[in-house]
Amino acid sequence: MRVIVCVKQVPETSKIQIDPETGTLIREGVPAVLNPDDRNALEAALRLKETHGGHVTAVTMGPPQARAVLREAYAMGADRVILVTDPVFAGSDSWATARILAAVVKKTGPYDVILCGRQSIDGETAHVGPEIAEFLDIPQVTCAKKIQWREDHFVITRITDGVDYIIEAKPPLLLTAIQELNNPRHSPLDRFFEAFGEGIVETLSAADAGFEPGQAGFAGSPTEIYRSTPLHREKRGEIIRGESVRDQAVNLMKKLKEVNML
Repeated sequence: MRVIVCVKQVPETSKIQIDPETGTLIREGVPAVLNPDDRNALEAALRLKETHGGHVTAVTMGPPQARAVLREAYAMGADRVILVTDPVFAGSDSWATARILAAVVKKTGPYDVILCGRQSIDGETAHVGPEIAEFLDIPQVTCAKKIQWREDHFVITRITDGVDYIIEAKPPLLLTAIQELNNPRHSPLDRFFEAFGEGIVETLSAADAGFEPGQAGFAGSPTEIYRSTPLHREKRGEIIRGESVRDQAVNLMKKLKEVNML
């Protein structure tokens, strides 16, 4: 089975800062990690390979430092890892990002399934996976919490707010993973060290991916961020007093009713 996994390097959410002029995330100096939902997608790909045989390719678009998440993907068990990086990609919205990734997927060769995380913790649009499927003109199933392969087709359990759906689909197709899908593995130590070897991460430029200036980045993005602001949470504590434990309990119940929690 030939599986392609699209992964993303994201900033730790607790360290996120916003550029007040451009409305984009400030990534310099902020610790970065492999996007959690993408880790579940990668784990699902590796399990498909282990059960049914095949090959797993991990792809990311990002700055040069995004090699770190590809080395992590390789350490977990990916067979091939590809970084698509170019200054002209800076500022790409989800549409432009999906267009770039779809072009790279076409270049990697035949595939049976593409796996993506449902959404990234920095943008949380959940656009990129479905948009890749549209650019490639293949079926898609989002929010997969269970993936099975049966002879010649996939059986996917898709989670929704009210009820789960069981969907059968033949390859090629794209699936997006949620954290309920699995528990990602830890990388074996020998594979971790191997991931830092020369030539492990393949690199493609905009030209390699078939893009010219103006087709990606801010110029190639049909949407723009009007305003982004960090969420500030104020934590306040209140001591519930009373002459006895019973009085304290009664006062606590009154307070909970005041704030509509009872």
